[in-house]
Order: sequence, then C-alpha cells, then structure tokens
Amino acid sequence: MQERLQIESNPYENFEQILTSQNSKKLQNFLDDQIISDVADLISEYPDSSSRIVAEMSIHRAAMVFKILDISTQKIIIQELQPSKTAELLNELPADDRTDFLEELPSSAVRELIKLLTPDERKITLSLLGYPENSIGRLMTPDYVYVYPHNTVEEVFTTIRKYGKDSETINVIYVINESGELLDDIRIQEFILSPPETQVKDLTDFRFIALNAFDDQEKAAEEFKMNNRVALPVVSNSNKLLGIVTIDDILWVASEEYSEDMQKMGGTEALEQPYLDVSLFQLYKKRIIWLLILFIGETLTIIAMSGFQETLEHVLILSTFIPLIISSGGNSGSQAATLIIQAMALGEIQLSDWWHIAKREIISGIAMGTTLGVIGFLIVFGGHNFGGLFGEHYKLIGIAIGVAIIGVVLWGTIMGSMLPLLLKRLGADPAASSTPFIATLVDVTGLLIYFGTAFLFLKGVLL
Repeated sequence: MQERLQIESNPYENFEQILTSQNSKKLQNFLDDQIISDVADLISEYPDSSSRIVAEMSIHRAAMVFKILDISTQKIIIQELQPSKTAELLNELPADDRTDFLEELPSSAVRELIKLLTPDERKITLSLLGYPENSIGRLMTPDYVYVYPHNTVEEVFTTIRKYGKDSETINVIYVINESGELLDDIRIQEFILSPPETQVKDLTDFRFIALNAFDDQEKAAEEFKMNNRVALPVVSNSNKLLGIVTIDDILWVASEEYSEDMQKMGGTEALEQPYLDVSLFQLYKKRIIWLLILFIGETLTIIAMSGFQETLEHVLILSTFIPLIISSGGNSGSQAATLIIQAMALGEIQLSDWWHIAKREIISGIAMGTTLGVIGFLIVFGGHNFGGLFGEHYKLIGIAIGVAIIGVVLWGTIMGSMLPLLLKRLGADPAASSTPFIATLVDVTGLLIYFGTAFLFLKGVLL
C-alpha cells in the first residue's frame, strides 16, 4: 500500500526507476494501474520508450492507449513493435480506429499490415477503407448488438450477454429484418422496463435516425448535436444496416475539423500532421500558395492608389488615414466572416438564410461604421483644434473621412458575411474566405471607396 501511494505521488520518478530496472512484470503492473490518459502522457514524456510501454501493457489497455495517440507517435510504435505484437494490437483495435490509422499510411505499408489481421478483421477493414475519405463509412464500426422483431425481451438480454462485451456500445439495440434492413433503434431502458415475454416488435415505433455511409462526416456531427445520441446507425442506400458511429469518433472529427478551419482561416492549407512533425519543405508548400495569392491580390492595392496619385499629391493628408481606413474594413469583414463560418459549422444558419443575414449585417455595418466614422471625424476635429493640423477645410476633411469609414466598414461587413455563403454554395470550403482573403479584398475596394468619397467631398475645394 505504501509503495502504491509513493507511485501515485510521483509517477514519473517511479516510472523511470521501473523502466531502468528491466522488470517487465513490475512495469506491466505499473502501467495497468494507471489511467489511460496518464499512460499517453508517459509516452509523450518518454518517446524513446513508447513502443516498450505499449508492448508491456495488457493488449486491451494498449489498444485503448494507442487509439488516442497522435498519428506520428502511432507510426513510430508500429515500426518498432515486434510483428506478433503489432498483429495483436491491430486486431484488438476497434475497426473504425484501425481504419483511421491505416488511411494515414502509404499503400505499401497498408498492404503489409492488413496481412497481419485475422480474416474477419481484414474483411471489415477493407470494407471500411472502400468508402470515400471524410465519409461516415470511414468512421463506422461493425461492433453493435442487433435483434429481430420476433425476439422477446428475454432473448434480447441473452444476445446482449453474448455479444455486448465486444460491442462499441449497448445503450441502443438495433432492430433489423431477415434482409438486414434497419427497422428501428431502441434504447436499452425500454427493454429493462418491459416484461421478459414482450416481443421486440411490440416496442418498435419505426421512428429512427440513420446516417448514410456515403454522407460527409460533418453531417454526422450535426445529427449527434440535434438528437442527443451516443451512437447512430449507418445504413447503405438500400437501408441495410452496415454499422454504427459513436460520439467519441464524432468528437475526434470535430476536433480535426476545428484545427483545419483555424489553419485555413489563418491563410494556410491544413496540416495533416502535428506542426513539429511536418518537414520544412511541406510547411513551405502549405503556406507559400496562399501567400502568393494574397501577394498578387495586394498588388491591386498599388493599382488603386496609382489611380488616385493626383488626388494624393493635392491633399497629402489623405495618405495618413489610409492605414486607418483599410484596417477598419478588413477588421469588420474578418469579424463577419468568422461569425458566419462558425454559425454554419454549428448548423445555426443555412444558405437559404442569406437575405436575413444580409439585412442583419447591413444594419450592423451601418451602426458600427457610424460609430467609427464619428470617432474619425473627432480625431480630425481634435487634431485641428489642439494641434493646428488639417488646415482651414478640416471640417470637410473630417466629414469625408467619417463617411468613408462608414462606407468601408459597411462594405467589409457585407463581404465578410456573404462570401462564406457564396463559397459554400459553390462547393468550396467557407473557412478559406476568412481573415487574410477578406482583408486583402477589402483593402482594395476600401481604397476605392475612400478616395472616391474624398474626391466627392473635396472637389472644388482642395482638389
């Protein structure tokens, strides 16, 4: 008991002692006594011993640890494990987690690893790998409990006792007919509260929610959120029950989608591996494409300013407000784009809501633009009265700048809210339209609005 308390008080120190002792039994006991996430932390802390840690654990717990590790660590472990242990680990992994791992490997490596699987697991894995990338079929697991309408509640519990241990979840039991078509999904409490002689058909209402194996994974996330489920059935186009998707898989998908969107919103292609595992050349390729696009886009700003060169020569003071003008438009556009992209990802808005969104953003743009425009006017007013700046026509200059800010902020807000919807309508990723792209686009158009407004207000006075 004293030894166990010591281990819990300082797990890293005791782990190092056990690791260097080369006592396999003691190491296994230590690892099997830890929480799964703590073992994953140990692997992260001691990467050179990662394969030994997995090899010394009981196979069931090793599989649980392996599936929550990042892909780069998984690859290292598989490369260093003995073939027999690799076969044992891959066969123990849930089919969906095994598929997620294999699809990240080169085809030559996949062929070799599939040879290590048992015939049944090989058949399941090849079936899952046959579905398109990012489809629900890649997420589903065939480990579930199903019954038939003629079964009694007592027979259902017999089935659960027989197959429930290997099932991903037994919270929901699936009802199919002799052809394998899904008829219903029934929560376990319905069986618990029913008499043993009750037949399954007496509990079915034929109201269920199912996912198609070829649907996008994002659809699964929306269905889970809207229906408060821990698992959902996956069917073929002919309604044959193929497998189930569980909430833990959806949480991983949501996390990956979030990371990918954040990277795209920052103006770079998504990284398929952790940052430190990506080679410098790959990092360069991922970032240079967007930088080139944005660089070329910014050249339009030079063209726009060149067109108003004569205006700038007459009223040099206008140039000092260029950063203020274009940043206001870019910031408002980025704000709107971020809000719309997030709302789309959460299923809060649809493409059909575009006009309602446009009206809200126009009102918001006018309100925010007016607030900033008034502040811009006050800056000119204060600069003249306290610093002697802007000359005798400072009021016209202040009004021109204030009105220009209103126009730029309004335009940025409209562009930021509508462009993600347009990209979604065209089948592109809305996240690609955010911060850098919106800012570049609004920079160019913002200058046109600014100089156009200044020309209208100052023509015949300073121009």
